[in-house]
Amino acid sequence: MSFSKKFARTLKGSSFPIWDEIYLTDSEEKNIELSAKNINIELMKQCISDAKKIVEDTDLNQEKYDVIHIAITLFEKLSSHVVYHKENLCKEKFDKKLK
Repeated sequence: MSFSKKFARTLKGSSFPIWDEIYLTDSEEKNIELSAKNINIELMKQCISDAKKIVEDTDLNQEKYDVIHIAITLFEKLSSHVVYHKENLCKEKFDKKLK
């Protein structure tokens, strides 16, 4: 099933919004996922580097487990942009539809 997002639009004379559901095509979704995957790999490398620095700057145990645990936590915070990009593309398509 393709990614979709609903957007509200108002009509003159109506106080209730109409909801339009915008879908991404399979190729649009795959392109975003591939782009995000490449970005996520770079983000994970940066997160591991940042985690190593955090471990060095603090009194944490310098075992690889601590570094990986911190890196994963940072990565989870940063990698949520995949959904953001999909929602953003849906918004662009919605805006073009209204023009």
